[in-house]
Amino acid sequence: MKNTEKSELPDGVSIRYSEPSDHPRIIKVMKDWWDGRDLTSMLPRLFLEHFFNTSLVIEDRTNELIAFLIGFLSQSQTNECYIHFAGVHPKYRGLGLGAYLYHRFFQISKENNRAMVRACTSPVNKGSIEFHKKMGFQIEPGNGQLFDVSVTLDYNYPDDPKVLFVKIL
Repeated sequence: MKNTEKSELPDGVSIRYSEPSDHPRIIKVMKDWWDGRDLTSMLPRLFLEHFFNTSLVIEDRTNELIAFLIGFLSQSQTNECYIHFAGVHPKYRGLGLGAYLYHRFFQISKENNRAMVRACTSPVNKGSIEFHKKMGFQIEPGNGQLFDVSVTLDYNYPDDPKVLFVKIL
């Protein structure tokens, strides 16, 4: 990932808070953006109905969806927030859009007096692991090791290892 300190968007793209109506647009692109992996069940509509004011969408001049971040402020852990899902259209990768989304979410988090951001990814997603490390996240110790990385086994259900991340703002 290039330019993790990106402070401006490239010409021709804009950012806004998400809206519940963005859910079908995001679900529609997920398989293509994740090389055929069907991750749509991980993003139920409720995320855009209840966390749209902490989630972000980037579009081009024609309003084509080119990046998104779904995040929320934890109700239970009042010092924490969580990035649940983020994606960038494959033809727009390497422009700093993912870093821009993360920095905007960090700003939202600080404005809401949150000092810790959490996230997770699959251990097979090496690009995501490297991106999070470049963004200043630490990998949390897990109870297993896969592909030379610490994982938490059976995270959501049996045989579902995840790499857990934490970043102090």
